[in-house]
Amino acid sequence: MINIKDKKVIIVGTGKSGIGSAVLLEKNGALPIIYDSSEKAQEETVKASVREKLGHDTKAKLYTGTFPKEITEGVELAVLSPGVPADADFVLYMKEQGIHIWGEIELAYHFAKGRVLAITGTNGKTTTTSLVGQIMQEYFDSVYIVGNIGNPYTDAAPLMKEDTVSVAEISSFQLETIEHFHPQVSAILNITPDHLNRHHTMENYAAAKEAITMNQTKEDFCILNYENEYTRAFGDRCPAAVVFFSSARKLENGIYLDGEEIYLARNGKPQRLLNVKTDMNLVGICNIENVMAAIGISMSAGVPMDNILAAIKRFVAVEHRIEYVATKKGVMYYNDSKATNTDAAIQGIKAMDKPTILIGGGYDKGSTYDDWINSFDGKVKKLVLIGQTREKIAECAENCGFPKENIIFENTFEAALDTCVREAAAGDAVLLSPACASWGMFPNYEVRGKQFKEYVKNLRE
Repeated sequence: MINIKDKKVIIVGTGKSGIGSAVLLEKNGALPIIYDSSEKAQEETVKASVREKLGHDTKAKLYTGTFPKEITEGVELAVLSPGVPADADFVLYMKEQGIHIWGEIELAYHFAKGRVLAITGTNGKTTTTSLVGQIMQEYFDSVYIVGNIGNPYTDAAPLMKEDTVSVAEISSFQLETIEHFHPQVSAILNITPDHLNRHHTMENYAAAKEAITMNQTKEDFCILNYENEYTRAFGDRCPAAVVFFSSARKLENGIYLDGEEIYLARNGKPQRLLNVKTDMNLVGICNIENVMAAIGISMSAGVPMDNILAAIKRFVAVEHRIEYVATKKGVMYYNDSKATNTDAAIQGIKAMDKPTILIGGGYDKGSTYDDWINSFDGKVKKLVLIGQTREKIAECAENCGFPKENIIFENTFEAALDTCVREAAAGDAVLLSPACASWGMFPNYEVRGKQFKEYVKNLRE
């Protein structure tokens, strides 16, 4: 552990992770230097808000704008917020100065106690983390649900005890900067193209996800999806004991779906666990996979199967993930704002069983859209496109044979919603499942989803 007492530590970012890191460091005797290059961080109201969150007695210093190289003098450690690329010029400069680069996850891990269950994957992280969190909370006394789910790990770390179980949702961005982080149970739910503007290649992206196991041993467990080519191949070189789950075939050892039933097999002997239609409140094959992963994680953490299944039967959908909102004039509305990439949006379409008016588009993360368009399978009546990617998606849709006359461009989110209401007939579904990030139009996917729900709830019956 780097000695931080009375030492300057640079924290990059003024969001939840950055503030959480600064507060934790200062409580433990460090002298935080906070830096944020964004234009928003330079506003006086934002600076005042940051100082208020740090506390009036803080000795932390705040710098914005161009990176001031002089602040690196005498610094041994810098902590990056997840949104900061590890290959940014000023980060590379700090590395050249011999400064150790951590992320908020690594920092929190050094101050935390107890066991860690860590979950990553392109899609399904939040639902799986929430479900595992509920299972753990119903069985163990001290449980914290932290990480990319919106609860900074650094906030919870000082409260943890030796018997604490932390359930952590970990993104690829956060995994770029781990060093000693060691979960007793890890899970990689799937790996499909995403964030290639940040990771540049699929190989880099997959390596970032796989890093969740880098400090694990055969005494630990890793839950992997047998139906994903990356995670199946990784099973052969994973340092932990592997538990596979499958939504498409029976396994000799592992958790699998057969018809409507989920089974656990040991040495070829299956044990029926639950029926996905009568024992679950979640819809779609993606959520069946999330449930199977949660079973694997929870049993590996020592929770009895009866307790696991009872919690699953009580669990309801995570907000913004194929979330049923309301039925208005015979039209069912679904909020899948968390579908910020094509693979997640494919799962949203698969969950629909009626003619669908689909809202897509948003910020361009360098994705391609062919697989998403081809998953429409005749279900999508109209494709209403917004945001930076709308022309790119429209061109892809036409190339994939989707009728040009069924593509509608709108300039605002509200106009897109108005169009959906106008185009939908009783018996249809309206699905917000954009396949793109929300940035540029919204601060995050939660705000996008909340606006959708508010609009729907205000529609006349």
